[in-house]
Amino acid sequence: MPNDLPIRKIIHVDMDAFYASVEQMDFPELKGKALAVGGSEKRGVVAAASYEARKFGVRSAMSGMQAKRNCPELIFVPPRFDRYKEISKKVRAIFYDYTDLVEPLSLDEAYLDVTENKKGNPSASLIAQEIRERIFKEVGLTASAGISINKFVAKIASDYNKPNGQKTVNPEDVLDFLKVLDIRKFHGVGKVTADKMYQLGIFTGEDLKLRSLDYLEQHFGKSGSYYYYLVRGIHNSEVKPNRIRKSLAAERTFNENLSSEIFMLEKLEKIAKEVAKRLDQSKVAGKTVTLKIKYSDFTLQTRSKTLPYFVNNKEIILETAKDLLYQEKMSNSVRLLGISMSNLNTEDNKAAHANHLKQTVNVQLKFGF
Repeated sequence: MPNDLPIRKIIHVDMDAFYASVEQMDFPELKGKALAVGGSEKRGVVAAASYEARKFGVRSAMSGMQAKRNCPELIFVPPRFDRYKEISKKVRAIFYDYTDLVEPLSLDEAYLDVTENKKGNPSASLIAQEIRERIFKEVGLTASAGISINKFVAKIASDYNKPNGQKTVNPEDVLDFLKVLDIRKFHGVGKVTADKMYQLGIFTGEDLKLRSLDYLEQHFGKSGSYYYYLVRGIHNSEVKPNRIRKSLAAERTFNENLSSEIFMLEKLEKIAKEVAKRLDQSKVAGKTVTLKIKYSDFTLQTRSKTLPYFVNNKEIILETAKDLLYQEKMSNSVRLLGISMSNLNTEDNKAAHANHLKQTVNVQLKFGF
């Protein structure tokens, strides 16, 4: 690794099948069963699947109908987000015992920068192990972890020994680790980009590293330089404890497709109420209202309007969503409606940890992974 790069000790902690595991913990009769949180046998989308269900190919974002076809014995349970948030807070409290540099990505995963930590422990691997043991003992759930020099490698590593395991990629092993990695595993490489890379003969990190910076920029534009440095282990994205929430949303999938705008308005009122509630809980307001419409043929459409002022009021959100609904005629019956608020009045506060993140540490120093 280049000596002039900031070397950090980053842990990515990922709870194992979080929503499903909470349900199995709270309801012992569900333990060992193929379980899907969200969706249903007829409608909806799976939010999470237990490991027993994953053996049958059931995955999050899969339609309930497809999940049931894959696993006829699948049990569907409705999500309980208040409960998941309660458990998530307990897990994060454990993180903060070790460092204040915690960047939550969602309720079930987070990055931790333990380069300097409250325990004075030089080993990021031992810290990760201790955190996982405490989560199991104090919360009752298992978690997996990845440990490395940056967020990118740590996140990939956390998938290697799931569930209830961890993997450390030491500084001297990063390049070899990335060399054999399928390019689909690279953060920022989606399906379209992966297909394009495959057409160019780029299948692994080794293939990617053979391409010059000019070549990658020629074929992938500004993202080309990102890929060029990423495969060389250079990813300087900092752990940001004050991550800015960029949007807030709520949506509903209906048991029956809706073709009447009158019925849609009834649903929109409930969705607007939920969005307003979430804005209030997060103590934020937004200017841009976006209406999400998924038709019965699964085509997706969004319509947005930016207001001249910040709002978190249900009535204003609802009236704006109504305007968007009437903006143009529906092209088909509707299976899902959603409302999101963006352009929020949040502020980025990086000053608290700026000095810490400016540090540059030579790889040859006792890194203690």
